[in-house]
Amino acid sequence: MTPEQRHRTMSRIRGKNTKPEMVVRRLLHGSGYGYRLHAMDLPGRPDVVFRGRHKVIFVNGCFWHTHSCPSGQHAPANNAEFWAAKRLRTIERDAANLRLLQDRSWGVLTVWECEMADTDELLLRLRGFLD
Repeated sequence: MTPEQRHRTMSRIRGKNTKPEMVVRRLLHGSGYGYRLHAMDLPGRPDVVFRGRHKVIFVNGCFWHTHSCPSGQHAPANNAEFWAAKRLRTIERDAANLRLLQDRSWGVLTVWECEMADTDELLLRLRGFLD
């Protein structure tokens, strides 16, 4: 890809309302859970917030947050140092936000993009976390 093509592609990657996030939200809504989105007053701006239950859910992309699945372990060959540093900063930021939330007595669940394939299992996990 040319630098212009890469820039155009990368600029289209969203941070909110992603497909995996929408899957989680539909499952939660269909199960009757009420929630808020992207709480700016909480560390890491969690994707889904249950203030009354004092619980939050992060919906993470496997590549961006370096999950242990094959998609998360794929390392770009081009500009490898940049990507390694960027992904390391994301891991460190996620860990810091998790500590801050736990220090404030918030329950935290991370849902990974690769877990979207089995929505029945995902729904059981979400319900287990919230109930």
